[in-house]
Formats: sequence, structure tokens, C-alpha cells
Amino acid sequence: MSDIFYQKLRQMVGLDGLLSLIFGLLIIFWPDRTASVVTVLVGIAFIGIGAAYVSSIANHDDESAWARLGSLLIGAIYLVAGVFIFINLYVATAYLFLIVGLLVGMTWIIEAIVTFASLKFYNKKGWAFFSRIISLIGGIVLLFSPVIGAAVLWTLLGLSLAILGVIKIIQYFTW
Repeated sequence: MSDIFYQKLRQMVGLDGLLSLIFGLLIIFWPDRTASVVTVLVGIAFIGIGAAYVSSIANHDDESAWARLGSLLIGAIYLVAGVFIFINLYVATAYLFLIVGLLVGMTWIIEAIVTFASLKFYNKKGWAFFSRIISLIGGIVLLFSPVIGAAVLWTLLGLSLAILGVIKIIQYFTW
């Protein structure tokens, strides 16, 4: 491959490392503010999605009335959710953490159940069983304390981003 490709790749690794380090440090040192920024982005996305659903009604005359009504209702729900995020950002951030904690907890529990059900197909049953026990315990903990669990996951995300950022910056300078 060409030197230009490797130079661009090196630059992207450096930029990725710098951005990862910055976002990781922001999450570590200002977790509430960065969570609020993410909540604002979710609110903006909800308003945009809702507006797209509502505006699609006018463009689809060939669809049935039920399909258009469904688009209107879904769009209205997205719009209302997006507006409510901006009415009380603190509460919306807490609810976002609650929802993420519950969803991750349920996902981990479902993954554990699926793995337990298919354990006979694994060559190394011990590791699969061990990882699913950890997943099951983590999922149950998240279901009983989803906000605290999501806050811990948020902090771990910040730490991961910061560590990966440092590693990529070192990779950039030692390339």
C-alpha cells in the first residue's frame, strides 16, 4: 500500500486517540455534565425523528389511513419525548440512566439464559458457564439498581476511552 495511505491511517489513529482521551476525561471528571450533553443529543434526535415521521404523512398519499395514523402517532410520541427532555434535563438524564441500566440488565440476563440453553454446543463449557454466571449476576444487580449500575457503566466507559486514547496516542508517536 502507498505511503499516503499509511500517513492518513496514522493521522486517523492519532485523532482517534486524542478524541478518545478528551471524551474519556470529560466523562471521568464531569460525568453529570457529559451525561446531560448525551441526553440533549438524544432529545435532538427524538425531535428530528418525530418531525420526519410527521412530515412523511404528507409525502405518502398512496399508503393506507392506518399507516399514516401510525406514522402520526409515532412521530407525536417522539416529538413529545424530545420536548420533555428539554423541559427538565436533570430528570431526563436520570431517566435515561434508568432506562439504559434496565435494558443492559435485561440484555445480560437474556444472554445468560440463551447461553445456558445452548451450553451443550460449547466445546469449553467451563468458560461459557462462568461468563454467563457473571452476566446473570451483573444483569440482576442492574435490574435492582439500574441508575447506580448505569453510572458505574458510564464511569467505566470514561476510563476505557481514556486508556484507549492514551494507547492510540502512544501508537501514533511510535508509528
